[in-house]
Amino acid sequence: MSRTGTHDRHPLPPAEGSGPHTARLGMVAVVATFGGLLFGYDTGVINGALDPMKADLGLTPVTEGFVVSILIFGAALGAAVGGRLADRHGRRHNILLLSGIFIVGTLGCALAPTWQLLALFRFVLGFAVGGASTTVPVYLAEVAPVERRGSLVSRNEVMIVSGQFAAFVVNALIINVWGEHTSVWRYMLVVAVLPAIALLVGMIRLPESPRWLASRGRDDDALAVLKQLRPPRRAEAEMAEVHALAEEERQSRTGNWFDLGSRWIRRLVLIGAALGIFQQLTGINSIMYYGTQLLQMAGFSSNGAIIANTANGLFSVLGVSVGILLINRIDRRAMLIGGFALITTFHVLIGASATLLPDTAAKPYVVLVFVVAFVFSMQGTLGPLVWLMLSEIFPLRIRSFAMGGCVFVLWLTNAGVTFGFPPAVAALGIAPTFFVFAGIGLLGIVFVATLVPETRGRTLEEFEDQYRAQYS
Repeated sequence: MSRTGTHDRHPLPPAEGSGPHTARLGMVAVVATFGGLLFGYDTGVINGALDPMKADLGLTPVTEGFVVSILIFGAALGAAVGGRLADRHGRRHNILLLSGIFIVGTLGCALAPTWQLLALFRFVLGFAVGGASTTVPVYLAEVAPVERRGSLVSRNEVMIVSGQFAAFVVNALIINVWGEHTSVWRYMLVVAVLPAIALLVGMIRLPESPRWLASRGRDDDALAVLKQLRPPRRAEAEMAEVHALAEEERQSRTGNWFDLGSRWIRRLVLIGAALGIFQQLTGINSIMYYGTQLLQMAGFSSNGAIIANTANGLFSVLGVSVGILLINRIDRRAMLIGGFALITTFHVLIGASATLLPDTAAKPYVVLVFVVAFVFSMQGTLGPLVWLMLSEIFPLRIRSFAMGGCVFVLWLTNAGVTFGFPPAVAALGIAPTFFVFAGIGLLGIVFVATLVPETRGRTLEEFEDQYRAQYS
């Protein structure tokens, strides 16, 4: 087998064509991406629920940041543990387990009588979010035919931002119907139990990953799954592909801490970790989690802010959709630098408008326009691109180990920003906080221009050979 693991394989028969396998694969894609929808909803719902929650449970800026960010700490743990559980017990088994955790966490949050118990169940919910963030894309990649792998895996990213948008819309509807109830936030949270149940029921009827089955020596079971998801000739021919991919996966798990002794590998891991840090220090999740509160500070009424915040969710979906269309047409470095430039510009405009504009009826709408422009720019560039680059820059033998470490750092940075945003705004105000984000964006431009390598237009192996030769 060649170093790419694909160059010397015989062409496979086409995977398309009408038949039960087409509907079956479509059902797999719909059901599995409910995990992404839950990821988005559970991270976004806090945005509109926070104000009534603060009034009901007596949250301070510090406990507010803790209750919101504890989900992200749980997600970091879930991402680290979820991958190992999926390797040991199977992708489908793990998603079933996570759907049960989603249900328990959601009901626990909705019924929590104190902020301490709410925080506990948000940590549980975060574990499910993190586990889903690692397991669902792997499951989709392993059941999809190679021709459709990119589009099917990308659906999960679209479902995540769609889940956040759905959370903002549901919040706006609920607050305008039951807004006078002090426990209205509980209604917002409990809605997530519906897709969690749908995920549980749906996954019971779906097959296990054929690649995972083959990696456990269960070739007959793997072939039976492929025959459910492919035309008959393609299913038979693809077994060799499944074995080859399982071998590549085995090789990708041989890396460990000792590989960091190589200068070029250590440099790539540090670049990957820094990409994750800079992505989160744009402050995107301060908008996704606290956008309603930010818009209230800008001058919207409580109900008006929740309604206006739906624009952030809509433009998040639009931004990711545009980013996916552009991502293979523009060089990675140019797209990163352009993204940082746009993000930094809109950070400055948010801070300047919050500071300099008089308190008129137009001011909150001006701030909203700049916030929406920031969200669109971020989700159309750094949002999907950082994840893509993390999958491209590491050599095969250390890919899983290195990406796992970088994603863990990314989640921890997310949690730090989430925890620190309310106290920072309380201490500094909106404008200085966004000026700090703008300063970090300038550092991001310098970082990309001086250290981040270009990966577009080169195979993973070509990139590895060239980078090793340059920095060994």
